[in-house]
Amino acid sequence: MVAALELYLDVDATRRVRTLWRALEAEGIPTLASLLQEKHRPHVSLAAARSLAPAALAEALSGLPVGRGLTLDLDFVGQFVGRVLWLGVTPTAALLDHHREVHERLEAAGVEVWDLYRPGRWVPHCTVSMRVPNPQMGHAIRRCLEMLPLRATVIGASVTDHANAIDEPLT
Repeated sequence: MVAALELYLDVDATRRVRTLWRALEAEGIPTLASLLQEKHRPHVSLAAARSLAPAALAEALSGLPVGRGLTLDLDFVGQFVGRVLWLGVTPTAALLDHHREVHERLEAAGVEVWDLYRPGRWVPHCTVSMRVPNPQMGHAIRRCLEMLPLRATVIGASVTDHANAIDEPLT
């Protein structure tokens, strides 16, 4: 199970990522579109853990407009071990400063997150697929590159754990 603090993209960027997901799905490459009964929406995760209590995060981040108004430039494609394919977000000073502030607040509140999401280790990204078949990885990467670059504005944030039906927007 994975719980995350997710940043959501504006309508146009969301539409473009969903179009990419549909194109890959049509070619037999599973994406977040078909994972967990289509509950995922295009996002960039600021933090992740085995579980996150929405009320604790809301309290820790009270008064901080999490992500709102940040501009994200998705300019490259990457992959993590385990056949995970993603669109890379250029790490701007504004994004990294915001990420650091979020994590400082979470740490002060005693909220545990995975090390890979902590400042200095985090790779900002928008996941496309969690399990690209190895023989199709090259094609999937080329398909992703066809839709880049993509500029997005963050319009909201939520604490999610789709496996446990948690989706709590942060205000």
